[in-house]
Amino acid sequence: MTVNKIGKNRIEVIDSLRGFAIMGIMLLHSIEHFNFYVFPNPETQPDWLNSIDSKVWDSLFFMFSGKGYAIFAVLFGFTFSLMMRKQRKKKIDFGYRFLWRMVLLAGFAVVNGMFFPGEVLMMYAILGLSLFFVRNLKTQLILIVSALFLMQPIEWFHYIRFAMDNTYVAPALGTGKYWNLLKEGQLSNSIIDLITVNTLYGHKASLLWALSVGRMTQTIGLFALGYWLGIKQLFSDLTANTKFWKRVLIVSIVTFIPLYVLKVYIKDIFELKIYMRTIGVIIKMYGNLAFSLAMIASFYLLYKTKVFRRIAGGLQYCGRMSLTAYMMQSIIGGFVFYGYGLGIGPSVSHTVSLCVGIVLFSFQYYFCKFWIRKFKQGPLEMLWHKLTWIRSN
Repeated sequence: MTVNKIGKNRIEVIDSLRGFAIMGIMLLHSIEHFNFYVFPNPETQPDWLNSIDSKVWDSLFFMFSGKGYAIFAVLFGFTFSLMMRKQRKKKIDFGYRFLWRMVLLAGFAVVNGMFFPGEVLMMYAILGLSLFFVRNLKTQLILIVSALFLMQPIEWFHYIRFAMDNTYVAPALGTGKYWNLLKEGQLSNSIIDLITVNTLYGHKASLLWALSVGRMTQTIGLFALGYWLGIKQLFSDLTANTKFWKRVLIVSIVTFIPLYVLKVYIKDIFELKIYMRTIGVIIKMYGNLAFSLAMIASFYLLYKTKVFRRIAGGLQYCGRMSLTAYMMQSIIGGFVFYGYGLGIGPSVSHTVSLCVGIVLFSFQYYFCKFWIRKFKQGPLEMLWHKLTWIRSN
């Protein structure tokens, strides 16, 4: 029995997986206070609460940090493959329309960035252009391009330069000053102050940070990987695909374990800062990649069981309107934690913040469920679709 289809043109497991990523991002952003990073003094809290806070922080970061966005990036490339396939049947090259679609996404990013300085839509809009250049490559070449970017070439370049010349110093990107300016806006009681500093410095800080931690090259690789998965139709409900994802799960777990051990002990192995900015980043990003692929494979395989579909199937509502859900998170989360709104950020612990995140996601879930059942598509998704094709009407 086919369980992955929903409606005529949707793949249910993809929508639910995207919804899972939305949930993870909401919970992680909540304990981070949406990039506010201002928390109560541990000395003012009982030891038992500090202990729980530490476990909550470590657990959420282990599960979702660097993974939620990675899942999104894979599904971004996968969605591109669906659009390309649909238009090719009509003898249309979707590539140029996709460029316009990325311009529109940048517009959404500008709005989203007014409320949340750590948003990824601008990075997706910029790096999404890479899909335009690989869209007509042979399948094997797309996979090779993906692998090259997933290898973290920038970090390897800096490491090799240092190995050849020990006086070499990797350039500092200086993101700290931007984050400090952004924090002033987050502490302010004025939403105008927040929007001003976020607009002036938010995207610059976010993009430079992504570059410094290896996310930019990895994102391009994940886009291409998702495109390749779509071309190969590896999310379809086929026996061969089940075997493929089982292999991915095994290889990912076997790969992740030693990488995680290296990540934990890397500071004991390497003392120089250049190693932490090169080998350290490489190990962390390889580990995140392995863990993300294990999560995708596990989700796909578990989704074939009725029990898991009952538990996770409802996430499809958030997944089907992921753009709306993501921007909704930025606005609501900022209002709850920042100074211009409820301003609870400096006064709530990680544990309480997680509870707040669960409440916020629950609200978002029921809103998305209501909306999808009534309108079939999220409001921003409707707008994005109409504007994408507006010139051809």
